[in-house]
Amino acid sequence: MQIDDHDAVIALMKATPGVTLRDADSRDNTARYLERNPGLSLVAVADHGIVGCIMCGHDGRRGYLQHLLVHADFRGQGIGAALVDDTLAALARIGIFKSHIDVLKTNADGAAWWARRGWTLRTDIERYSVIRRGGGNV
Repeated sequence: MQIDDHDAVIALMKATPGVTLRDADSRDNTARYLERNPGLSLVAVADHGIVGCIMCGHDGRRGYLQHLLVHADFRGQGIGAALVDDTLAALARIGIFKSHIDVLKTNADGAAWWARRGWTLRTDIERYSVIRRGGGNV
C-alpha cells in the first residue's frame, strides 16, 4: 500500500459493513503509519482498482493487523487470506511471529472469518484506550 491508495482504501472502508472510520484514518495519519511500517500494509488490485486491503504495524515484538477489507463482489476468492498470509510473512521476515487483530464486537462476520482461520479469541485480557487530544474518534 502506498499513500496514493488512500482515497480508494477509504472508499472501500466506507462500503464495508463492520468497519469504523476514525480520525486516525486520515491521509496524514495513514502516511505516517505507512512510513513507520514499510512493506507491511498491502492492497489487492483488480482491473477496476483496489478490491482489498490490509494494514499492519508492529511494536518490535508483536504485529498488529488492521482494516482487512475485501470488496463484497470479490469475497470468497481467497483475497483476504492471501493478504493476511503475505502480511504475516512480511512480519516473519523481520522476526515477528505473534500478531493480533481487533474485531468490533458487533462484527460477527469478521469474528467468524478470523476464527475459521485458527485465530484465537483472547478472553484473558481487556483492552483499554485513552485519547489525549481532540474528539473521541481518534
